[in-house]
Amino acid sequence: MSVFAGLVERLADLLQPLFGLSAAAAAIVLFTAFVRLLVHPLSRAAARGQKAKARLQPKIAELRRRHGRNPEKLQRALLDLHTEEKVSPLAGILPSLLQLPAFFVLFYLFSNTTIGGRPNELLGHELFTAPLGGRWADALGEGGPLGGAGLVYAGLFAVVVAVAAFSYRLTKRSMTENPALTGAGAGAGAGGRGGRGAVEPVPVPGMGLVMKVMPFLSFFTLVTVAVVPLAAALYVVTSMAWGVVERAALHR
Repeated sequence: MSVFAGLVERLADLLQPLFGLSAAAAAIVLFTAFVRLLVHPLSRAAARGQKAKARLQPKIAELRRRHGRNPEKLQRALLDLHTEEKVSPLAGILPSLLQLPAFFVLFYLFSNTTIGGRPNELLGHELFTAPLGGRWADALGEGGPLGGAGLVYAGLFAVVVAVAAFSYRLTKRSMTENPALTGAGAGAGAGGRGGRGAVEPVPVPGMGLVMKVMPFLSFFTLVTVAVVPLAAALYVVTSMAWGVVERAALHR
């Protein structure tokens, strides 16, 4: 961790002439962008995988119809289908999983008073007037929601809401353009409802609730931003904004 702390400090020193006391915050933004660039190839693969999964939905519905009463046989058939079509069931979550270590590194660096047995100098850095090691509760306790640190958090919350709203629109549009993902229209084959070659949709337990909640998931980022150190919150907000823009570009 002392190595990571030194890297952040050096990057902050390089940015000091441009950003002053907020140089460490700018370093975190650049660090986040670097992490997102590293996982971008996986994000592209995930986008291709999601499109491929949409194409597989009629076949998956047919497998559920045939093997719905035999979960083990259904699971084997689904795995065989994904292998045959070269579609990874984990493609969509790998980019998120690979970003978690960077988040936990920042969380640790800005949550401890000592790093490698020495005082943690990173805690002296700020974003405007908000300490990077502080939390929203600290900001409320010191100056209230309209204090300097409180306004920094208000700005972050506003960014999260704006990005989440955009993500909501993207998710709703994706669900509308790919009704097979929600089970709607899965049985509408060439012969129409009940027609020749039609595949009747098989309800997946809990899927209806998941589809209703999914568009709102981005708004839960507000909770994360409120409870983690400001440095980690800045990483989350930057990564979230990057991810939504990337998603819009990849799914055009």
